[in-house]
Amino acid sequence: MIDKTVADNRLLHGGDYNPDQWLDYPEILKDDLRLMKLAKANTFTLGVFAWSALEPTEGEFQFDWLDERIEAIYQMGGRVILATPSGARPAWMSKKYPEVLRTTENRMKMLHGGRHNHCFSSPIYREKVAIINRKLAERYGNHPALLMWHISNEYSGDCHCELCQDNFRNWLKKKYGTLDKLNHAWWGPFWSHTITDWLEVESPSSIGESMVHGLNLDWKRFVTDQTIDFYKHEIVPLREISPSIPITTNFMADTHDLIPFQSLNYSEFAKHVDIVSWDCYPAWHNDWEETKDLAAKVGFINDLYRSLKQQPFLIMESTPSGVNWHDVNKTKRPGMHLLSSMQFIAHGSDSVLYFQWRKSRGSSEKFHGAVVDHDNSETNRVFQEVSAVGGALEKIAEVKGTHKQARVAIVYDWENNWALNDAQGFSDSTKQYPQTLQKHYQSFWKKDISVDIVTLNQELASYDLVIAPMLYMMSLDTISKLENYVANGGTLVSSYISGLVNETDLAHLSGWPATLKRIFGIDVKETDTLYPKDRNTLTYNGKQYEIKDYCTIFERKEANILATYMEDFYQENPAVVENCYGKGKAYFIGARTEQAFLDDFYEELQKEGNLDSEREILHKEGVSVQRRDSAECYYLFVMNFTEQKQAVTLKESFFDLLTQEIKQEQIELLPYEVRVLKREK
Repeated sequence: MIDKTVADNRLLHGGDYNPDQWLDYPEILKDDLRLMKLAKANTFTLGVFAWSALEPTEGEFQFDWLDERIEAIYQMGGRVILATPSGARPAWMSKKYPEVLRTTENRMKMLHGGRHNHCFSSPIYREKVAIINRKLAERYGNHPALLMWHISNEYSGDCHCELCQDNFRNWLKKKYGTLDKLNHAWWGPFWSHTITDWLEVESPSSIGESMVHGLNLDWKRFVTDQTIDFYKHEIVPLREISPSIPITTNFMADTHDLIPFQSLNYSEFAKHVDIVSWDCYPAWHNDWEETKDLAAKVGFINDLYRSLKQQPFLIMESTPSGVNWHDVNKTKRPGMHLLSSMQFIAHGSDSVLYFQWRKSRGSSEKFHGAVVDHDNSETNRVFQEVSAVGGALEKIAEVKGTHKQARVAIVYDWENNWALNDAQGFSDSTKQYPQTLQKHYQSFWKKDISVDIVTLNQELASYDLVIAPMLYMMSLDTISKLENYVANGGTLVSSYISGLVNETDLAHLSGWPATLKRIFGIDVKETDTLYPKDRNTLTYNGKQYEIKDYCTIFERKEANILATYMEDFYQENPAVVENCYGKGKAYFIGARTEQAFLDDFYEELQKEGNLDSEREILHKEGVSVQRRDSAECYYLFVMNFTEQKQAVTLKESFFDLLTQEIKQEQIELLPYEVRVLKREK
């Protein structure tokens, strides 16, 4: 056991531990403690899917095994993140209380199985969750090993049963008040879909209504609110009994393109957690993109989840090797585990936690990556790389709690993405709203310029540059917020497919909103959607750049033309403009361009705003430098996301926390190598 102060100052290293799967193997449980020390692991998440072990039959609770594991971890100097088990309920509950099972969108009751196959509206399910959560809080809420509460696991999905339909109708009544307002928001007369009784409202369904965009949007909003409400119900006994213990639930990202998870609006959910945590599983070494490009996407998601609360976040799950659910489950190459782990810390995480500690012996996750493989060996390559990460985290522990400062913000809006994806126009395959934001982000990531990924409920005034491409859905409040930002001296960048509908997905009357016309000095007339093989070009600063997918045709009013189209019926018309408005400037990029244009365009804005004035390390593309600050010093994470050696030039001398050496002038990074450099302010 170690001093509590020392434990609290450590970067967290460890992950999901499932001793309930190994209760018949005491020799395995005993050996876990030995291996945990060797891996330099200090924090373990217990109980995530342990309900059947905690309550094997209704009302019969068994905590002895959990008592023993928590105490054993504590005695070896570790801490525990204790989960509520609501992510998967035991079979006895589904059999006795079938109402707890979800109903699909085609109104079919599901069978027992899977995860999150339960109805958040079910009074019985809420009652059973409250009982088990209270017992956990009463038993462990004051245990010195308890570091944090982990609520459920990866909340997701929806239920369409009658209980949920009633709750949805009540949610709509509260929002709209009258059917007249509801029908106006949903444009009820279309296809004779006017609602004349609240009981006529049904959730979207493939066997019913799915073409009313206002309905679809409100259902997604309701599902977020309903999930948050269930989460708030879960934490009542935890707040009551252990008010000083922080609470989190693990957010996610969609994995192939590594974009924000779409089923829930995390900008709303983040308001209710003490610490944002998320589960990160990039497909490193894939065959469709370069390592550096995937690294930029990981950086984007890290910065989004850090920015939600403007404080350090946690990586709750990652893999030390491969996963079991990608199309191709390739393992990490030597060096990538340390590099990818340090990237988490570089962007503001205070942890590197894994799913999972030990590979399951059976079922769907028996080949999912883990610290301990089926060979139970500490000489295994993956185990050795995990131990190296544990050692590195101990050397850089002083970074914990430090923050990142950004003068640039990119606006990401979950509801905007929902509405845009639902829009029956443009091209389904090329809308790619979050992917487009990541392209803009890359122009700053390459230059080591810190970026916050903010939502529309966050303040913008502190940023010198705000980038809001493809903001298809803009309420009058959003438009006013952007106008005030520019008028008071900010620089705003917008793009094609912006400002077309309001918050209920109704097209703005009189075309493009008048306020946007004033801000950008243009009037948008048309959006030309290109076929995949179609191309256009624009000229900017004497160079030509390729255009694909979308071209906005607009009339210039007061704006200065920066780029023009080269082809089609809008040849020589403006493609990119700049407009002075109040004390600030607004830029409109009318077309989707190649990355080179974004890089060159933003380089001009970076120079104009003196955004890259503090670059102290020079390097080629593929190396990323991220900064974290404390009051006395700052830390630079220098990371080589390429398969080649990279020479890096230092303008100042730094202390390397990993090698404990002074570094100056030039260093050479091997493929996937990382340095953590410290300098006093």
